[in-house]
Parts: sequence; C-alpha cells; structure tokens
Amino acid sequence: MSGRWFLDGMSETGPRLIVGLGNPGPDYAFTRHNIGFMLIDRLAKVVGLTRSSYRANASIFAGTFAGVPIAAVKPLAYMNNSGFPVSEIIRNSRIQCEDMVVIHDDIDLAYERLKIKEKGGDGGHNGLRSLIDALGTDVFMRVRMGVGRPSAGIGVVEHVLSEFDATQRIALEPFLSRAIEAVETILCDGSKEAMNRFNRKF
Repeated sequence: MSGRWFLDGMSETGPRLIVGLGNPGPDYAFTRHNIGFMLIDRLAKVVGLTRSSYRANASIFAGTFAGVPIAAVKPLAYMNNSGFPVSEIIRNSRIQCEDMVVIHDDIDLAYERLKIKEKGGDGGHNGLRSLIDALGTDVFMRVRMGVGRPSAGIGVVEHVLSEFDATQRIALEPFLSRAIEAVETILCDGSKEAMNRFNRKF
C-alpha cells in the first residue's frame, strides 16, 4: 500500500499525526472517554480540515494547522484496540511515532486540567496501552485532558462511559479550545514550551 494514501490534499513535508482516542458510535459520542474524539471534531471544524479517508478503520482529516501539515485521526476500533488502526497509519506513511500527538481523557486530572507529556507508560488507560503495544514504543506526545475521578459509589468504567453533567458541559467548549491551543503550541513551539504553558494549575 502506498504511503500517500491518507495524505491526499495535504503537503508531503513534515506531516504530524494528531490522534484523538474514543469509542465509535452514537452511544459513546458525548461521554467523558470520548473527549479525544470531540477534540478532533472541533479541530477539523475550526481549522477547516477535510475528510481524507475512512481507511485503516479510522476517520482521517487532513490539512494544515498553524502552517504545519497534519492528519487528524479518530481510530474507529473500540478504545481497547485503538493501537491497531494507528499502527497501520504509521506503517503506511512517512510519519514517525515521535511526530504523533495523542489526545485522551485522564481521570487523575481534575476536570478542565490539561497536562502535556512527552512519553511514558499507559497510566492504566486502555487506549494508551493498546497504542504502546501496537507501536512497540511509548515515545509519542500526549495531551491529557482531565475528566476527574468518579464520585463515591460510582465505578471508573461507569464514570468515563457517562456523559458530562450540566455544569461541566458549559465549560466543555472552552476546555476543548484550550486543548487545541496546546496542540498548536506543541506543533509550533515544541513540547517544552507547551508544558510550561499548559501544565500549570489554574
């Protein structure tokens, strides 16, 4: 398969891969676990990315962001198998794992908190575990989007697979916008600058 297949309509110079983690289907669309998908959808709309492909069991948007050619991806395998579509994209492109930014939910961060991380383990996140296993490396950038811990009596799975409450929904759009700013900073100014700007509590 040609390495050009998902890059139709975008520059071939130094593309970056932006991956949002989530679960496919309407039942999961607005759940906490799908905040990575929400980010990709918002990025595509705000930046004007064009849908490039549904190949590799993924929804792929292509274009430029802040002058940088990108492919923005939603793996359409379920969260636990996210790594397989992403690894196929990596294998059939010029993109290196170090040039990938992964956006995912994180229960260890309070809602609206962001944290940029350059590499590391999966932290108990099944989507990250699948990525690391499929790619054979943990060297890729992460944008951790805090969704908070569950209330007493509510399990973690129930928490992440439930929707944001009414108060949280009010803050969701600004939260997504700030995460897009974090991705832009990573692309334009590097990971260290992004960590300095966005890892601080507010």
